[in-house]
Amino acid sequence: MEIKRIDYDFTVCKVTDYSLVNWNTEYCFIGKTEDENSLVCFTRDVPQNVIKRDDGWKVFRIQEILDFSLIGILSRISGILAKESISVFAVSTFNTDYIFVKNRNYEKAMEILKQNGYSVVE
Repeated sequence: MEIKRIDYDFTVCKVTDYSLVNWNTEYCFIGKTEDENSLVCFTRDVPQNVIKRDDGWKVFRIQEILDFSLIGILSRISGILAKESISVFAVSTFNTDYIFVKNRNYEKAMEILKQNGYSVVE
């Protein structure tokens, strides 16, 4: 399976609302619940109405369109990285999954995935 490196710096944050989000950016993920407005965006695009933020994330994605009936893809990747004490968080879109790791672990994660049969593309 191919994974694609996405070499940008990302921030995970809570915002008061989405009015200041840069919707024209290449990557932007939101999650809204009754308790919070979450946003994952380029660090350079963090809006001024941020309440809380966690900088220092990188991301890669599964380089395929994943059918909803597929089982265990995200579990396998997170399990491989967990064995090496690399924590992850994932965002799923209609087509695929994006896996975030801290900057300090990104290159190590790429190497570990290669060693476990994944092809890493730029």
